[in-house]
Amino acid sequence: MAIQKKIKELMDLRNEARLGGGERRIDAQHKKGKLTARERIDLLLDEGSFEEFDMFVSHRSIDFGLDKEAYLSDGVVTGYGTVDGRLIYIFSQDFTVFGGSLSEMYAQKICKIMDKAMKVGAPIIGINDSGGARIQEGVKSLGGYADIFQRNIMASGLVPQISAVFGPCAGGAVYSPALTDFILMSEDTSYMFVTGPKVVKTVTGEEVTQNELGGSNVHSSKSGVAHFVSVDEYEGISMIRKLLSYLPQNNLEEPPLANNDDPIDRLEDSLNEIIPENPNKPYNVKDIIHAIADYGEFLEVQRQYAPNIVVGFSKFNGMSTGIVANQPSYLAGVLDINASRKAARFVRFCDSFNIPILTLVDVPGFLPGTAQEYSGIIIHGAKLLFAYGEATVPKITVILRKAYGGAYDVMSSKHLRGDINYSWPAAEIAVMGPKGAIEILHYKELQSIEDVEERIKFMREKEEEYKKKFATPYVAAKYGYIDDVIEPRNTRFRVIRALQMLATKKDINPPKKHSNIPL
Repeated sequence: MAIQKKIKELMDLRNEARLGGGERRIDAQHKKGKLTARERIDLLLDEGSFEEFDMFVSHRSIDFGLDKEAYLSDGVVTGYGTVDGRLIYIFSQDFTVFGGSLSEMYAQKICKIMDKAMKVGAPIIGINDSGGARIQEGVKSLGGYADIFQRNIMASGLVPQISAVFGPCAGGAVYSPALTDFILMSEDTSYMFVTGPKVVKTVTGEEVTQNELGGSNVHSSKSGVAHFVSVDEYEGISMIRKLLSYLPQNNLEEPPLANNDDPIDRLEDSLNEIIPENPNKPYNVKDIIHAIADYGEFLEVQRQYAPNIVVGFSKFNGMSTGIVANQPSYLAGVLDINASRKAARFVRFCDSFNIPILTLVDVPGFLPGTAQEYSGIIIHGAKLLFAYGEATVPKITVILRKAYGGAYDVMSSKHLRGDINYSWPAAEIAVMGPKGAIEILHYKELQSIEDVEERIKFMREKEEEYKKKFATPYVAAKYGYIDDVIEPRNTRFRVIRALQMLATKKDINPPKKHSNIPL
C-alpha cells in the first residue's frame, strides 16, 4: 500500500506540473491564440518521443512574496525527443507561470539541455514566450541569461540552433534568439525588442505600439532579425520541421539524404527562353530555382528582407543545398548593404554545417550612392566576399546573365575557390556594362561628335565591339575562370553531376584561433 501511495503522489505531482500556472491562465493563453508550452512541444516532436527533464524544479527565491507562490517546472519545459526520427533537444517557455519570466533555476534547466545537445551533437530548438527576467530575483536572473548566452555562443557552428518566438521576447531575452542560426516569428502573437514602448516614450518621446516597435513585420522586412514568419503557431512549427529536414545533426555530419524520384536529367525547356532579350528587363530568379530543384521545392530564408538577393534551401537528387541568387526583379539584383549581410550569414551557416552552396548570378554591381557609402557598403560588402572565400564546402556557381565589376568577384567566383563555375551562353562578364564602359573608354571621341545621330551610331558600334571583346562568357572561359558554358535547360543535370563529383571534396583553411570577419 505504501508504494501505491508514493506512485499516486508522483502522478499527482506530474499532473500539477503539466498544468503550469493553472487552468485559468491556460485558458487566457488560448484566448490570445497561443498554445501552451507543452502543446507546442507535442506538436513539434514525433508522437510519444518527448522525454522531459526537471519537471519538479521550482524557484528557490523568497523575496517579494515568492516564498508564497511556486510552480513545478518553474516556467519552462525542457527535454529531448525526435523530429522525423532524428534527435533534438528542446526548451519551451511557459507564459502561464510568472509570465514566462526567467529565474535562476529556469536558466539552469535550459543550460542543462544545451550542454547535453553539445555533448551528444544534436540541434537545439528554443520556443520563446516570456516577459523577460524575473524582477524579484535581481542579478540571479540576469546571470541566468548570460549563462544561456555563453552556451549559445559555444554551440554556434557546432549544432544547429533554431528559435521560435511565439509571444513576447523583450529586454535581455532577445539576445539568446539573436545568437541562434534561425529565428521564426508568428504574425499576430509575437514581438521582440530591447526596450519596450513605455521606455521608448520616456527616453525619446516617441509613441509606438508593441507591434510597430518589434512585431513580425518589422523584423522580417526592416531589421532582418526574423528569418521566417508564420501565419500562426501551427504553420510555424511545420516550418521548423521542414527546416530541420535540410540540416545535419551537427558540424561533423553530412545533411540527410532524401529519397528522390525526380529525374536528374530532367530538361527544363522554359529556361532557354527565361532571360529577356532586353538586358535591362527583369525576370524572377525563383522561377529558375523552382525549375531546377527536386520537385520544384525551395524553402526561402528571409523572404521579405533585402529581396534583391534570394537565399534558402533546396534538394538536388536528395542532397541538401543552400542557394544564393541575385534577384533581377528587385533593384535589378544589385548588391547593397542588407543583401550582402543577408547572403554572408547564410553562406557561413551552410559552410558551418557541410551544406553545399549553389550561387545563381545576375548582378549589375554594388548599389551606388552616399547612403550606401556612409553606411559602410565597403565593410558590409566585404562580409559576403569573406564568407565565400572562407567557405570550404562544395561551391557551384552559374552565371545567368550579368556579372559586372567587383560583384563578379564577390558572387562565388573561381578566384574565391569556386569549385565549378558555369555560365549560360548569353552571360556578360565584364568590369561594367557596355554603355558605361564606352562612355569612359571613348569619352573624348564622343565629346567631339556634335551630331546627335552620329553620336548614337558611334555608341552602338562601340558597344557591339565591346560586347564581342569582353561581355561574353567565352573570354572568361578562355582563361579557365568559367569551367563550361552550358545550355540553360540542362542546368539541373549539370548542377547535380557537379554535386556528386564534389561529395568528397576536402579544403582546409590555415590553422588559426579564428578569423576576423569585417563586422
